[in-house]
Amino acid sequence: MSAMRQDAWTQDEDVLLAEVVLRHIRDGSTQLKAFEEVGKKLSRTAAACGFRWNSYVRKQYQSGIELAKKQRKQVKKEFLQENEAGTDSLENSNLKSNDTQTADEIIVYLTEKLKKADQYDQVVKEKQLLGREIEALTAQLNEEKKQFEQLKTKYDQLEEDYRSLLYIMERARKLAVDERN
Repeated sequence: MSAMRQDAWTQDEDVLLAEVVLRHIRDGSTQLKAFEEVGKKLSRTAAACGFRWNSYVRKQYQSGIELAKKQRKQVKKEFLQENEAGTDSLENSNLKSNDTQTADEIIVYLTEKLKKADQYDQVVKEKQLLGREIEALTAQLNEEKKQFEQLKTKYDQLEEDYRSLLYIMERARKLAVDERN
C-alpha cells in the first residue's frame, strides 16, 4: 500500500477536489464518496479531503454548490414527471386497479416502463461518460498549464540572460569608445 501524502495542497488539487465533489452533488451522491474518490486519485485520506473541502475549498465554490443542487433537483423533477406521465398512460389505457386487467394490457404497460427505465439508465451512463471525459480533459488542461509554466520560466530566464548580454555588450562598446578617445 502506498503511503498517504501529508504535504501542502496545490491549487490543481483543490480544483480536482471541487470538481469531484460538485459532480457527486449533481449526481445525488454523498460528499463522503467524493472524498474517497479524490483521496484515491491524490494518495490522501478521505478525511484529509473532507477537512480540506470543509475548511477551505467549499467557501470558494458556494455558487457552484448551489448550481449543482439546482441541477440535481431538476434531474429528479424531470425523472418524477416522466414517472407520473407513465402513470397517466396507465390510467389512459383503460387499465384499472382491479381484476379486469388483461395480461396483454399489463405486458404492454410493463414493457413501456422497462423502455423508460432503460432510457434513464442510458442517460445516466452517458452522464457518467461525460463526467469521465471532463475529468480527462481537466487532467490534460492541468498538464498543459504545467508545461506552460515551465516554458514561461524558461522564457523569463532567457529574457533575463538576453538583457544581461545586452548590458555587457553596451559596457564593452563604451569601454572601446573611451579607449579611442
